[in-house]
Amino acid sequence: MNRWLIVAPLSVVLGAVLSALHVPAAWIVGAILASGGMALVSGRELPMNEHFFTFARGIIGVMAALPLVAVPLRDLLPFVLPGLAAAAFVLALAFGGGMVLANHGVTRETGVLSLLPGGASLMPALARDVGADASYVALSQYLRLLIVSMTLPVVASVFAPASGAGSDAVAAAFSDASPWMWILVPALIVIGAPLGKLLRLPNSSVFGPLLLTVLVGKIADIEIASPRPLTILGLIAIGCMCGGGLSVPALKQFSRMLPATLAYIALLMSACAGVGWFVAKWVGISFYEGYLATTPGALETVLALAAEGDAGPAVVALQLIRLICVLLFASYLPTLLRRLGRRG
Repeated sequence: MNRWLIVAPLSVVLGAVLSALHVPAAWIVGAILASGGMALVSGRELPMNEHFFTFARGIIGVMAALPLVAVPLRDLLPFVLPGLAAAAFVLALAFGGGMVLANHGVTRETGVLSLLPGGASLMPALARDVGADASYVALSQYLRLLIVSMTLPVVASVFAPASGAGSDAVAAAFSDASPWMWILVPALIVIGAPLGKLLRLPNSSVFGPLLLTVLVGKIADIEIASPRPLTILGLIAIGCMCGGGLSVPALKQFSRMLPATLAYIALLMSACAGVGWFVAKWVGISFYEGYLATTPGALETVLALAAEGDAGPAVVALQLIRLICVLLFASYLPTLLRRLGRRG
């Protein structure tokens, strides 16, 4: 408990500083640094209260649902087939790369989750439930997020932005929340988690609130937004969970596998650029929009660039279709690996 008195405020300070410096996933990275530093210095893992962590995972579930609530179904329908094709190709590539990484010293679950494109904030939250190493998954996911976020503005400066309808609906989902959201969002979490368990959803504390948020937003036709302090709390909790499990052997293992991890990240980004070109030809959009629509992660940066470049609905629609596919794939990953194991 005494260690948390240092880690909690330090996570907030580091997160605020990194956020001011526009570092991607600033609050999670700040919490990883604070909790990981404490775990390494003290030589012991930093355990987190299970009830608090369940609530924090629910916050992540609500956050993941917000883009799905914000985009009308009619904007998604024309892009379903190209979106599914693009998602299937990239998921197959990430799965294959993860299986190869598993031959270098991590479990298959860890290798696959560390390379799944998009959902960087969600993957570490799911890692423990599927039997993966949350620390390695987090380090790999945020390394990719950092690289993608740094390269996106370069791509934006090279290719001329296309004109389009913009993505104001999704941008609104990340705006400041009204005061009554302090009641609605916790209610979605408290009700959604047991609902997910009742429906036997995988990772019910995440997918229960996610599903309930989408249903409430669509049926009630309201704009849902997570209050910023609650969002920060969820991100810090995920960061502390990942960093609190760090150890010297874990860092040595990650550094030993860093060349292979970087190579697969580069391969994944190149493949996504190729898929972006293919999708652009398929649905009749510019390569700039196609690249933004298929880039592996950094959704907030993608949305900002899409809005700034007045990109059309394809960017948001294709990103959301892939996000849905990634979430479903990740949730059923243990079942898939067990079946493959039996066949092998």
